[in-house]
Amino acid sequence: MKILHLIIGILALCFVATNLLAGTENTCIKCHDGLASIRAHDSGMMQAILKKAKEAGAKGNDCVVCHGGSPDQESKEAAHSGTLAYFLTHEGPKAFYPYPASPWINKNTCGMCHPKQVEAQENNLMATEQGKIHGAMWGFGAKEGYRHTYTNFGTKSIHERQGTKIYKAYMDRLQKQEPQAMLDVTKELPAAPTADEVEKDPTLSVYTYLRQECLRCHTGGKGRKRRGDYRGIGCASCHVPYSNAGLYEGKDKSISKTEDGHMLIHTIQSSRDAKVSVHDINYTGIPVETCTTCHNRGKRIGVSYQGLMETEYKATFDNEGNGQPKLHTKRYLHLTEDIHYSKGMLCQDCHTSNDMHGDGFARGANLGAVEIECQDCHGTTKKYPWELPLGYSDEFATQPKTGDPRGTTKTLATYLKQGAIPEDKGDGFLLSARGNPMTKAIRKGNKVIMYLASGKTLELKPLKLLKEEGNISKEGIVAMDQIEAHTDKMECYTCHATWAPQCYGCHVKVDYSKGKQNPDYLAASKHHVNGKTGEVDTLKDFLVDGKVTETRSYLRWENPALSQNGEGRISPTIPGCQVTLTVIGKDGKALLQNHIFKLKGVENNGTVNADKEGVNSIVMSPVQPHTISKKSRSCESCHTSQKAQGKGINGGKYFADQRKTTMVDLMDAQQKLLVKQVDEQIPAIPNLKYDYSVMIDENGTQVQTVGDHWKLSQALDNETRAKLDRSGACLSCHKEMPNKDLAISLLAHSAKYAGVKIDNTIHKSILHKSILLSAWIQVLGGLVLAGLFIFFIMKRRKK
Repeated sequence: MKILHLIIGILALCFVATNLLAGTENTCIKCHDGLASIRAHDSGMMQAILKKAKEAGAKGNDCVVCHGGSPDQESKEAAHSGTLAYFLTHEGPKAFYPYPASPWINKNTCGMCHPKQVEAQENNLMATEQGKIHGAMWGFGAKEGYRHTYTNFGTKSIHERQGTKIYKAYMDRLQKQEPQAMLDVTKELPAAPTADEVEKDPTLSVYTYLRQECLRCHTGGKGRKRRGDYRGIGCASCHVPYSNAGLYEGKDKSISKTEDGHMLIHTIQSSRDAKVSVHDINYTGIPVETCTTCHNRGKRIGVSYQGLMETEYKATFDNEGNGQPKLHTKRYLHLTEDIHYSKGMLCQDCHTSNDMHGDGFARGANLGAVEIECQDCHGTTKKYPWELPLGYSDEFATQPKTGDPRGTTKTLATYLKQGAIPEDKGDGFLLSARGNPMTKAIRKGNKVIMYLASGKTLELKPLKLLKEEGNISKEGIVAMDQIEAHTDKMECYTCHATWAPQCYGCHVKVDYSKGKQNPDYLAASKHHVNGKTGEVDTLKDFLVDGKVTETRSYLRWENPALSQNGEGRISPTIPGCQVTLTVIGKDGKALLQNHIFKLKGVENNGTVNADKEGVNSIVMSPVQPHTISKKSRSCESCHTSQKAQGKGINGGKYFADQRKTTMVDLMDAQQKLLVKQVDEQIPAIPNLKYDYSVMIDENGTQVQTVGDHWKLSQALDNETRAKLDRSGACLSCHKEMPNKDLAISLLAHSAKYAGVKIDNTIHKSILHKSILLSAWIQVLGGLVLAGLFIFFIMKRRKK
């Protein structure tokens, strides 16, 4: 080994000497004239790149630091090789990297300056897709139970978790508490099955489903070529801009402007200090649209943040009569945008470096990966953010966190200092719920200053300050201040997320007949040549048996249901993987038809009392919808809603029995078919006793899975529903009106003849006065009775 290193060292000296003789000009721009600089020349990042180039003997040629290659060669083929490279790696001369941010080789590129982020990337949730894989496998019969065994390529936690000492201790405790999700070692997802293997075990089709459909959005590949889905790979998934069309719009004439799959411009997008110029327009930060290239499926949080809710319809039309074009293979309605989006906040303004880059350990699913909570910036009406204890609203317990104030900090880890750090640190950086500094949020007195990635600076008044200034509505004070259970047991977004995408019934068909095949995106991304993965231009080489198609039963967006999430708090809840599976065998016949798996004997994290039939594997998922509004949803939308309680839309009464096939043709009055040649209109779903929106039956027994990742995820229990349910309250008064009680009848007639018109304002006033009057009568009555009791006791003693 020592001899090998000696030889590599000698070769390195030879390469450097050779390149020193070649001159100092950037020969790459002979072909790539007009190519935008990857960063501004006076930026710290570009100076660091130029320093690396100088150290290697490539003075003035910054291209080779990232792209490698042999730029002093005359031909394109020779230049795009590693035969006379300036840099050496452990594998030998640094090859030409067309995609230098690719995670398969970026330890030799991005990792030269950003080793911590590159070291952590393998276990980043955007690379592992651990939660997504487990969710799909649960829907196909919970093949691994609650254990999150598989990731895209298999992972192993790095030796030291990244973050503050407090954060590391916090996450170590959480990992011990949730071992089923947060594994130190995971396995690579099994290969896609052959059609013959599926004949023997149709549940193996889950691997076809995952590899052809679900696993296109990880950072280890470039994904699919569809409008809105074009992006980079690895670090460039976020840090290099791509348009919806995937077309290049820079000034390098050697790059096609009509061929799709190219970056918009050759510049890194990052922090508020990293300026990008496109057509004389300057911007900073990572646009939300970069995030939505992936975050448009599943929970759909990226497009929801923009107010986009998918629809089946083509409206509206353009001036040539064309219907709405598809984006991410869908069409959309424009609903209310998240208030943070409307204020100009990008995803990175809330989400921390650890949220996005990872901490080096597999973290199961979103709740394990995301360290921030609303209260980290907004606090509560009774405590400023810095007065709250660490772990508040991130308890993974059913009681609110208590403890010492978390305070602020002015200390940053070295890797965080590579980002844009405000010069004025005020009273210190705010801390996340898990104890890491939030580098864009500064305390100044009793206010929070947000230094946004877009370059804007916002002043935020925490809730306690707004309360002190009298700037919270009466409704807000009642909900957040007077009713402490709302603050202590609910997520803020349970009320303030006013809509959420709800895609009920995930009807999956995997068809293995007639030799059908489609690409395995995961296998294509694992196959790479110097970082260039298989799906770039050789996707046809990765065909596997089967063809996946998906559809759904129906869509909703209004007033999502409620459940308890993994943090132990009440949360909005939407359909997750509600897999209703049809598998077509080689002969064209169904091996499984509209099948919902029953999880017999499997309890939902110890919270479900399953009946003999078992619990359905279809899933309702607690979610942060990213549709925050200053005005909350109404009290009635929860307290009088059967859907909110988990009993389903309209109590699950809209649908007929879906376990029976629906036939529609000429029938007599008794619905007996009059024809022989007839097709099934709506084939049966044998195991769907209740509608997809129903989480609990009339007895409060959970009938489908509610969250498949964390131990505390469950439908609302009987005690919580008893506190929540205020349906039928109107009847409490109106059953006596207008003439079923003498006193009420007298009041009703008096109001009528006095010309009093009972509108909503008067009605609320009457109720308010009635409650106060009733309360005082009962209190005073109690005092009188107590006084009389004491009087008679004292009188008896005197006798």
